[in-house]
Amino acid sequence: MLPWDAESYWLARVLFHRGLAAIYLLAFLVAAKQFRPLAGEDGLLPIRQYVERHSFRERPSLFYYYPSDRVVGVAAWAGVGLSLVALAGGPTWLPTPYAVPTSMALWLALWGLYLSFVNAGQTFYGYGWESMLLETGFLAAFLGAGPTGPPVVVVWLLKWVLFRNMFGAGLIKLRGDDCWRDCTALDYHYETQPIPNPASWYAHHLPDRFHRVEVLGNHVVEVAVPFLYFAPQPWASVAGAATVGFQGWLMVTGNFSWLNALTIVQAVATFSDGVLAAVLPVGARTASSPPLYLQALAVVIAAVVLWRSVEPARNILSERQVMNTAFDPLHLVNTYGAFGSITRDRYEIVVQGTTDDAVTPDTEWETYEFRGKPTDPDRRPRQVAPYHYRLDWQLWFAAMAPTPHRSPWFLALLKRLLDGDEATRDLLESVPFPDETPTHVRAVRYRYRFTTPEERRETGRWWARERVGTYVSPVGEGDLRLARA
Repeated sequence: MLPWDAESYWLARVLFHRGLAAIYLLAFLVAAKQFRPLAGEDGLLPIRQYVERHSFRERPSLFYYYPSDRVVGVAAWAGVGLSLVALAGGPTWLPTPYAVPTSMALWLALWGLYLSFVNAGQTFYGYGWESMLLETGFLAAFLGAGPTGPPVVVVWLLKWVLFRNMFGAGLIKLRGDDCWRDCTALDYHYETQPIPNPASWYAHHLPDRFHRVEVLGNHVVEVAVPFLYFAPQPWASVAGAATVGFQGWLMVTGNFSWLNALTIVQAVATFSDGVLAAVLPVGARTASSPPLYLQALAVVIAAVVLWRSVEPARNILSERQVMNTAFDPLHLVNTYGAFGSITRDRYEIVVQGTTDDAVTPDTEWETYEFRGKPTDPDRRPRQVAPYHYRLDWQLWFAAMAPTPHRSPWFLALLKRLLDGDEATRDLLESVPFPDETPTHVRAVRYRYRFTTPEERRETGRWWARERVGTYVSPVGEGDLRLARA
């Protein structure tokens, strides 16, 4: 018997659940560390704004009725604890009759808790991988547990998520920026992506011919390969392997939070147990059929997903395709896509402060360093993914405009720095005044580019930069513009 003839998914479910639990663990750790200073009671975008601007029906969240930092903290650390239980395979410790309902309750609890953060997190939770984690996590609840196999229909629903993830990303590129069609996109991408990592500099300096082949490969993997997810084995596994390899390259050359890791976890659904047992140091296991009630519930879930898929499918096929959009408040079925447009120039906001009583032409400004985004041209880009520094990502978006008009939270950030707010300082890598507060802060806008190999040999720098403007002029405590913000 060939390895792909074993069309069961017990082992695939084990790998999928463990991988998803690890991503949930990261997501809740990020929430525990960052949600309160970003979107809590005194956050840069206070949680009261979410409560005032939305109804519970529009954006259901535990924090709609309990908008307090204490509840946020309890929810985040509860999510961490439940993720650890899921990572350890907790439900499988129970007798078979109890394993499936316990697993279902565990995964639905994780989904519900994280839904609360996504729906209340405002701009700082407006990323496509948030909806993707919720959609994937919801389906995880109906895969079963213990010695029984998962309902095959749920495995196919996971393939449908993966298909929309990849195919949507492929189409948005072909319909978007011309550089994807003329195969020049990767001449810019590695340098201008939100948070480059150490390998990004090297990838940027690969030969142009290699970049052209990369773009063509991107189109094949994102537009053609996804149709094979639904093919018989071994073709589904071949497609899954291509997807895993593609996502692995993206992880090597960039920092995209847990997007790539989550896509790899989704791709596990394309592998049958026979294929996995042939390539992994584990033996195949004969699983019993899932309980009848779980099979019936899986059919109901499939019907709901197909019903909710109408609008996302229309969006994918539309010439006006939008990316990363949730079509229902529970984020059950969404549309995805990334980098439909590629920025040619990289801009960065450099935040600085001083303790001088008055700002003069001779004032010496000290720089705040952020954890992920480039600031110091001498500092090597960091590998931070799959952890997600949300403030750093938003600063990348904010820097695209010459003023903070579209990023009102930025003035609140400056206010927190003037106040010496510890929670906000903890979001940064370092502050220039650890034992005192600045009297004035400002934000300067620079254009950054990777140094050439020759420049790097001479200077040791990873980046070259030039000042292109003032993002926010020097402001001090009590400044009227800051007070109104």
